[in-house]
Amino acid sequence: MLLDFFLSLRRANIPVTLPEHLSLLQAMAAGIGTGSLSNFYTIARVCLVKDESYYDRFDRTFGAYWEGRELQFDRLMDEVPDEWLTRQKNREFSDEEKAAIEALGGWDAIMETLAKRLDEQDEAHHGGSKWIGTGGTSPFGHSGYNPEGVRIGGKSQHRRATKVWHERRYKDLDSDLELGTRNFKMALRKLRKMAKSDRQDKLDLEHTIRSTAHKGGLLDIHMTGERRNAVKVLLLIDVGGSMDWYAQLTSQLFTAAKTEFGRLEQFYFHNFIYEGVWRSNSRRHTERVSIDELQRTYSRDHRLILVGDASMSPYEIMVAGGSVEHWNEEPGYVWAQRLLEAFPHCTWLNPEPEERWPYTQSIGMVQKLMDNRMHALSVAGIQAAIEELKKPRVASTWE
Repeated sequence: MLLDFFLSLRRANIPVTLPEHLSLLQAMAAGIGTGSLSNFYTIARVCLVKDESYYDRFDRTFGAYWEGRELQFDRLMDEVPDEWLTRQKNREFSDEEKAAIEALGGWDAIMETLAKRLDEQDEAHHGGSKWIGTGGTSPFGHSGYNPEGVRIGGKSQHRRATKVWHERRYKDLDSDLELGTRNFKMALRKLRKMAKSDRQDKLDLEHTIRSTAHKGGLLDIHMTGERRNAVKVLLLIDVGGSMDWYAQLTSQLFTAAKTEFGRLEQFYFHNFIYEGVWRSNSRRHTERVSIDELQRTYSRDHRLILVGDASMSPYEIMVAGGSVEHWNEEPGYVWAQRLLEAFPHCTWLNPEPEERWPYTQSIGMVQKLMDNRMHALSVAGIQAAIEELKKPRVASTWE
């Protein structure tokens, strides 16, 4: 089957070679690219396609070949030894079980109950509905399910946690990533506004040649100010948690923005805006930049672009102490308001598919806070956002 797939790529005039096909087989033998057709797609493109100009052709050929053959691929993967695919399995909850689990009833009740559990519990519990543990329906712990609780450790599964307790380590986005950024660059280019510098320090070659010719060959040098990108951009990117799903997409945006805007300042935040942001995720606890400092350092004519899926507990926006990483003395929306007042030319780019927005309460709240200036993180969405950034604006208010 994989040989037929290899030959279909050759027929599509994609210059794949036998050594590259063997590299793919070796990767799969090591357990890379197995488990699902999606995983196989990723490793197959890495191994077989060496020129990004063939990516689109590869995608079309891949889709045409594997359509209707998913079950055959699954049977092929069954031949891979189990030890290559072994991973810890979490408990699965049916829709009926989820519906039967009741929430504690709000932020105050959750935090009060957690304080009691910490006082009362003296041993590990797993699979239960009350104590701090794993794999159960308790509001406290991880790897289980509860419609409203505190995730302590573990990884996000249902994205329903009201608060998260554990240290996170996030990677900075790759600013050198070039693949797939071309369309983003073209969309962002519409925001660029070129202006001449007052400094006359660049040779005006065309004017110099013309003037010299008019003077019979007597050299007449003319200087001019260098044209530069006059747009100033402040880019704030949500990182970690549910944004891990969109790390590559946001890296592509970051790369495109870094290329297109000579005056770009970029910072990170997690989930929502609070007292400060940071430039490096490895030093986010020790080298934070306060929102007040951003207001003092950067002028109102900066274009503010926030990037995030806006998918979080509503408490993170509305309640003091709602942050998943620290105790914020003031609600998130207060800090967001201050930021929007300082930089009225702003927009929010959301990588979450737009058809899902109506089903996430926090997205609606952020959309309202942004005065409907949230757009999809896509070429069309960026183009719409650019038009917003060009308009004269006044700061919005939260109601």
